[in-house]
Amino acid sequence: MADALSENASTTTYDTRTAHTDTFVLDNMPPLSQQPELGSTLPELDFPTRVNCAGEFVDRWAEQDDAGARLALISPHGIRWTYQDLDEIVSRIAHVLTTDLGLTPGNRVMLRGSNSPMLAAIWLAVIKAGGVVVTTLPLLRPKEITYILDKARIDHVLCERGLSGDLAEALEDRPEGVRPRLMYFHGGPEAGLEAAMAAKPVRFTPVDTARTDPCMIAFTSGTTGSPKASVHTHRDVLAVCNTFPRHVLEVSEQDRFIGSPLLAFTYGLGGLLLFPLYHGASTVLLSEGSPIALARAIADFRATVCFSGPTAYRMVATEAHDCDLSSLRACVSAGEALPTATRELWKQKTGIDLTDGIGATELLHIFISMPGRDAPARPGALGRALPGYTAAVWDEQGRALPPGQVGRLAVRGPTGCRYLADERQHDWVKDGWNLTGDSGSLDEDGYFYYRARTDDMIVSAGYNISPAEVEDALLSHPAVLECAAVGVPDSRRGSIVKAFVVLAGNRAPGPQLVEELQNFTKQTIAPHKYPRAMEFCSELPRGGTGKLQRFRLREADEAARKAVSQDAR
Repeated sequence: MADALSENASTTTYDTRTAHTDTFVLDNMPPLSQQPELGSTLPELDFPTRVNCAGEFVDRWAEQDDAGARLALISPHGIRWTYQDLDEIVSRIAHVLTTDLGLTPGNRVMLRGSNSPMLAAIWLAVIKAGGVVVTTLPLLRPKEITYILDKARIDHVLCERGLSGDLAEALEDRPEGVRPRLMYFHGGPEAGLEAAMAAKPVRFTPVDTARTDPCMIAFTSGTTGSPKASVHTHRDVLAVCNTFPRHVLEVSEQDRFIGSPLLAFTYGLGGLLLFPLYHGASTVLLSEGSPIALARAIADFRATVCFSGPTAYRMVATEAHDCDLSSLRACVSAGEALPTATRELWKQKTGIDLTDGIGATELLHIFISMPGRDAPARPGALGRALPGYTAAVWDEQGRALPPGQVGRLAVRGPTGCRYLADERQHDWVKDGWNLTGDSGSLDEDGYFYYRARTDDMIVSAGYNISPAEVEDALLSHPAVLECAAVGVPDSRRGSIVKAFVVLAGNRAPGPQLVEELQNFTKQTIAPHKYPRAMEFCSELPRGGTGKLQRFRLREADEAARKAVSQDAR
């Protein structure tokens, strides 16, 4: 049996026996010399050598007389599962996985489904049975599904019946030897998983995994090249539950979580499943996460903690006029820069200051945010490293920069980047630190001031211009609903700022409005930062999380320039 990875406060070693009989993931982890330095001296991040994290989310509460009857998972379709209910359902599914599908510890299990209590229960069951869960986006096409099947060498697939089409096409021509075992759910009580569960026992002892055994693979959005497969262990999953929700949100058992991100994204996984269940709270899982549906569900279920993104918060603040949001006490924004205008709109709408944060699939969740609820915000700052994490700003040579100087964000803490069989590990981890791809500066107290993604920063005539700053200025104009700023080539300045603008209300695009918005921007921020080019559009390109994809705007601009050049010939 192979050794599992083990981390302590200062290094990474192999000293714990793995429970995995299928060691594919362990065998394809980066060499120790290329892995980040993991660990923390915080007592809440010191976990037992042997632990299965699924037991910490379900069994721990179900076994308590005063907790088992508490609500755990809720859906608008009438599901209201207590922790005791969830324990029995997860156990039944784990038995199906091991007896009907033949799962052995270390096997990879792909999940396909929209947010629902059943998808959440399956996620927990895979880990309880010792598997490695790989949750995928419902909108993935056959080519994208095939990539994940091959990259993670998937052994089993559990798929929502309504999403069978693209999966069937991806599986159609796979040889028998590499075809995963398949079972559907949400197909009715007499078919698929639900039928297989019916006769299974309601108790399943969690597999005795090492804390450093891999338990999940999260694929990045693939904005630069093919998606990367980020591996996380039982210890990683427990670590994020003891940082952001404990120290910033100060979660209690009375909280009820809700939000729009999918469980296939680590932001949604943490905010809508891991955090509430670890702390004994309840969570509402919405299969339809549009801003208006989210606002109505907040009112209907009296949610107290919300996870979403800047665009959704802005739309709720401007369009959900009749929804009662008074139950909310904390609202988290992540995934892209939070414009000041959106923060102010939400404050006016709810009286709540949005809690902004920086996270990454590679580090599993948020690692920089403002301190707890009672800590005063620092104007312009995004926050500081969470307890357990350390942040620094580096120059291009990997040297720490003094306070106030802009450079690359480097982070170290209890979680870190481990790509599955990927040479791009070199780009993300340097000298034990994680290079997140964000740029900004730190002040003398360790507060981080975000500038941009390093590949989004605009350099015009020698000036570094943050696209977020330009967007923030434009969004404060009443004619602008959404906008994005990118750098485009210019013969005189190297690059100029170009803004792509979605208009609000009935404003008509045209040269006069362009001039109005340009002058408005010059009066709001330094004049050299104003958008010298502007294009009106009906919508902005976004990924599955709602994250703005500026690279697609740059590509579209480049294609348009080439077309004009060819016509001129």
